[in-house]
Parts: sequence; structure tokens; C-alpha cells
Amino acid sequence: MEQYFSATQKMEQEVMFPSLLRGVFPQEEGVASATDGHTDLYERYQLLKAIKPVVEKGLASVTDQSPTSASTDTDTTLDEGADSNLEERLSHHVNGLQQVLTDLTKNTKALTRRYSQILEQINLGEDQSSS
Repeated sequence: MEQYFSATQKMEQEVMFPSLLRGVFPQEEGVASATDGHTDLYERYQLLKAIKPVVEKGLASVTDQSPTSASTDTDTTLDEGADSNLEERLSHHVNGLQQVLTDLTKNTKALTRRYSQILEQINLGEDQSSS
């Protein structure tokens, strides 16, 4: 979780001109594309920025739940099998969330690296033209 927020914060600090990402497509292997490679980095940047508050809000709502609201759900009697099923479902969803956050972190880091490469190319081009 910390890696995701760190990567997102770094992306937000470094990507000062997101429009430079228009028409630039991911080059790195192992980074999943949202729509089979048809999403440019600008669209991906917008998506990653839009997802961050959703993740933050979701975490805040989980941590803000009071024990009293949870205890009303425990008023009904649950048998041992239902408890086991709940544990399996929770484990499945937590694993899924971890995978999604890992993928988001990879995408965010790849986008930030690519943006840095674009800026380096621009700077090199300016240096060569001024010579």
C-alpha cells in the first residue's frame, strides 16, 4: 500500500506537463494495458490520477468503521461453515486488492520513468539545437 502511494505521489510531483504523454504508448514488458495497448500514457495518467482518491476513500471508509456498526452484523448466529466461507472470501478479495495495487504501482512507476525519458529527450534536443 505504501509503495502505491509513494509511486503515485512521485508521479504527481514529476509529471508537470501531462500533455507530453499524449500519443506515447508504454514500451515496457510486464505492464498491463487497460485496453490491449490502445491506451496512451496520457489516458493512463488520467486514469491513475482518478483512481488514487477512490483508493484513499476506500481505505478511509474501512478504517473509519466503528466497532458498534460491525457488531450489529454479528447479532445473527453464524455457523462454523459460514465463518470459514467468510474467511475464504475475505482472503480472496484481499489477494485481489494486493494484485491490483501491485499492478497500479507498476503502471505508475513505468509512466513516471517514461515521462522522465521524454523530458531527457527534449533537453538533449534543445542542447543540440543551441550548439
